Amino acid sequence: MARTRVRLASMLASMAAMLMLTAGAVFLMATPASAAPVRIMPLGDSITGSPGCWRALLWNKLRDGGHTNVDFVGTLPAQGCSVPYDGDNEGHGGALVTTVANQNQLVGWLAASTPDVVLMHFGTNDVWSNVPPATILAAYTKLVGQMRASNPAMRILVAKIIPMAPSSCAECGARAVALNDAIPGWAAATSTQQSPVVVVDQWTGFSTGADTYDGVHPNAAGDQKIADRWYPALVDALSGTPTVSPTATPTVTSTVPPGGCSATFRNAGQWQGGFQGEVTVTNTGVVPLNGWTVRWTFADGQRVSQLWNGTLTTEGAAVTVRNTSWNGALGGRATTTFGFLASWTGANTPPTPTCTTG
Repeated sequence: MARTRVRLASMLASMAAMLMLTAGAVFLMATPASAAPVRIMPLGDSITGSPGCWRALLWNKLRDGGHTNVDFVGTLPAQGCSVPYDGDNEGHGGALVTTVANQNQLVGWLAASTPDVVLMHFGTNDVWSNVPPATILAAYTKLVGQMRASNPAMRILVAKIIPMAPSSCAECGARAVALNDAIPGWAAATSTQQSPVVVVDQWTGFSTGADTYDGVHPNAAGDQKIADRWYPALVDALSGTPTVSPTATPTVTSTVPPGGCSATFRNAGQWQGGFQGEVTVTNTGVVPLNGWTVRWTFADGQRVSQLWNGTLTTEGAAVTVRNTSWNGALGGRATTTFGFLASWTGANTPPTPTCTTG
């Protein structure tokens, strides 16, 4: 009997060990290592961070859409938005993007948070301070360089800023338009396959009367619109498929030989005594070009007072615009855009621009 009990105990012990090994194997098979979350940095000023409740709406919209493996990051904490959300951000109230670039503030924020994706709505305070669009875009370029130094595959979503109508700045609305019109051309010249820059149009359909509480900062309706605009572009960034921003339908286009460039003028807005023009330069061939020059002659005595995304020369009614250092290289069929403000009296006949390469 003693030997039988010993054998039985030995058999039971062996069976128990086998069951434990089997259970362990099943457990290991059922719990594979999960992928690291995608780290998303909301970057900007008070529209992003004070309280920036569009971030709460966007966070919950992502989760409702099944995009749960994301982590909003930044050195600033959440502010109250009445719903649970991941509120880390870099929305610095009162900040100018030019100051952040000039003082290299972003470098430390990137080191602390190591994002994979940046959502940037930045420049409202610069517009308020009458900083020229070209200076703002130069700051954008510096920040993008710092982002790519932190992560060479950084995915960057840049907003056309929401409209502005503060009571203390009658000119801010037109200045915001000037900046927004310059952003797509800058983005096209700055984007790379490894680190795409995608423009998200937060301007169109946004009303300072209905969607802000002070002509600048979004109310609840504005927060919803901002979140809804970010969402599809961010989902594309999470999947690695960049959104392609639509381009405006041309109104006046020059005729040029194949393989050259064309220039298209659009009147982006007109008021008594003044107007804003936009010119889109297109590489009409498939071979990359390096440098372009656009020329036209005003018919009614119009005068350019300000121009961005180009180098201006005038002689009487004749206008010449050459590329800047960052938008002269255009790939096959690629485009870039420059804009200007001008005066007019009596009539304002649209110019017919021509484009030459080199």
